[in-house]
Amino acid sequence: MPSATPPPARDGRRPAADAEAGADALLGWLTDPGAPPLCLVTGAPGSGKTALLHRLAAHAPRSARARRRPARVLVPLAGQSALGAAWTVADRLGVVARSADELVDVLATGETRSTGRPVLLLTDLHAAAEPAALTRLIAELADVGRVRLVVETRGGLPAPAAPRSARGVALVDLGGDPAPAAPGIPVGPAGPPPDLSDPVAVCVADPLLVTTAYVTGAAPAGVPGTPDGPEPSGRPGGSAGDHGGLRTAWMRAGQSLCRDQAPADRALILLAALGDGADPRLRPALADLARTAPWRLRWARHRGDLTPPWPGPVTVLGAAGGPLEGTLLVGDRTGTVRLLHESDAGSAGRLAHTVPGRIAALAPAPDGTVLLLDDRGRLHVVRGAAPRPPYLERLTEAVSATLARHPGTALAAVAGSVVVGDRLGSVHAFGLTGLHQAASHSGRVTAVTAVGSATPFVCSGGADGTVRLWTPGRDPRPEPLAARPSPVVSLHAAETPDGPLVAVAWGDGLVELHRTEGGPTLSVRPGPPVRAVAVTGAGSLLVGTDESLLCLAPNG
Repeated sequence: MPSATPPPARDGRRPAADAEAGADALLGWLTDPGAPPLCLVTGAPGSGKTALLHRLAAHAPRSARARRRPARVLVPLAGQSALGAAWTVADRLGVVARSADELVDVLATGETRSTGRPVLLLTDLHAAAEPAALTRLIAELADVGRVRLVVETRGGLPAPAAPRSARGVALVDLGGDPAPAAPGIPVGPAGPPPDLSDPVAVCVADPLLVTTAYVTGAAPAGVPGTPDGPEPSGRPGGSAGDHGGLRTAWMRAGQSLCRDQAPADRALILLAALGDGADPRLRPALADLARTAPWRLRWARHRGDLTPPWPGPVTVLGAAGGPLEGTLLVGDRTGTVRLLHESDAGSAGRLAHTVPGRIAALAPAPDGTVLLLDDRGRLHVVRGAAPRPPYLERLTEAVSATLARHPGTALAAVAGSVVVGDRLGSVHAFGLTGLHQAASHSGRVTAVTAVGSATPFVCSGGADGTVRLWTPGRDPRPEPLAARPSPVVSLHAAETPDGPLVAVAWGDGLVELHRTEGGPTLSVRPGPPVRAVAVTGAGSLLVGTDESLLCLAPNG
């Protein structure tokens, strides 16, 4: 193992006499573009390893150029499982991953907007709950090459193997002379896990400790429904190992649950993640704890639900008006579009269409017609029961002819207009009075929506992370409605009793509900990657993922 800097001794190790020498070695590794992606910091207990990584994370740049350095992300591993660590790393890096393997895949295949490769500072590997699994994850992350890792581990313990594609592992050894531990530095989750069958206890406890307990089966002796406790008391809603359905719900929404938040907010997310087979006593307990959260849950449907059945993975969503008022349109990966009752997600049939393959966007029109955009950017029309006026037929024919030559990436419809986004960042509004265009984004337009209110507007989101408002025929508003360092994956707007609302979903799992006429912005992170969002005419928020469809309403 070569050391970070300066040249190593013959055995590849460079003993550091003190923390200053260790800091110099680490800074040398950070500034060496040819250094291995993985650096181990070892030493005896009390030699200052953890303090060194905390110091590196807190080191402030002194120049404007240095402020553009790659992010340094500190993640304590003490008491952590590989899953909990993967959720923490994903959240800090602005991605969504449901498992450790998915984190590796997302980092390997996803686009990054960060400056350089982020540096993960992982402390206390030797004190982790699953050191072997974490060691494998660390090696796989280093092999991806999209991040750099500094890993603290105690001398004499097995270290992560060198990544397959790297030139070895750098090593900084702080030696064997113990020094007093630095005060005030946390070492990670501590204390016994809570009662894993108690919904209030798991929402109040350290979420990483809860994750570790659910993953490993560890729990206080004598707690019903745990490996060390007596037989459960006969609660309905799943096996003892699933804790009445709490464990499944926690695993479904874990990345969101592990964020720093109030117990009420955590209770809302856990309530929304419960399946229909969960212990019926869990819902009222969680609802009571979540009563001060900014949202209330109207309903949720998850993979495996039976009453009513889960509608399938969600890729596109639409809330219809006109003849289809109160109907939701839910499209999946196969191109099937299901019709659901907005009140409870009960089935209302399927949309009859002949579009082959995946549907990239759908747009219900006020007259009952549904416009579909296929995965090649072409327009398809599914007519409603009522005959369409000839001028609307001519409008959609003109849009279809245009998209056959210049494929679209996003689609919306409003009375007398069809709105299309393209891969170059422009938004095109085809109307009865002509064509209006705006160059709204840098890069691909990922979603558009339109509202035909008293002051009609078009809203668009892009891969550049911005959400912009525009009234066709006028100049776009100079300031975005929202902007974040993550691509917009879906948005939808609707006129509601409280005025126009815009729902936005970003690639890092965040969903926001904006009021275009001013007012507070509400946000929620359901946990899994969000594929689609929609706003109903009553002002409720719909969120679709690969495994769930949720309906939330602002609380109060």
